[in-house]
Amino acid sequence: MPEDEAKVPFGRRFRHGLRTYRAPVSIFVLAVGVFLTILAVGFFTPLSSSYPFTAINSATNQPSANYNLVFVVVGPIVSIVGAYLVGAYFTARRKFEHLMVTKSKAEFLRNIPELEDLLWDLTPADEARYETKRNEFRLRH
Repeated sequence: MPEDEAKVPFGRRFRHGLRTYRAPVSIFVLAVGVFLTILAVGFFTPLSSSYPFTAINSATNQPSANYNLVFVVVGPIVSIVGAYLVGAYFTARRKFEHLMVTKSKAEFLRNIPELEDLLWDLTPADEARYETKRNEFRLRH
């Protein structure tokens, strides 16, 4: 096999990795957003005088820059994006699992448009399951 065909561009590998690990990535984004929000709350509330926040605030509140002001803006935005990603993934997962348990070919045919829409929010392994189910019912593409 030529080397040109074997080398997959980084962008494609990155997107495939994000799709493969969609649930852990979305949970990680949500956790980072919540962490940044907690850091901002810990600086701008009376919690700033308690132990963990005194050490953290001394590191994030430098004379040249106050990173806590960035946390106030970025933290909630990243939390909202992470919450959307987590919600979209697990909602799509629940609907997909419900639609895939059908034993009826007619019901499966009715649900194909919805299944294909759900696959945008799911992993490549779910696409393979969908293709297997289509082959099981002997459906053409």
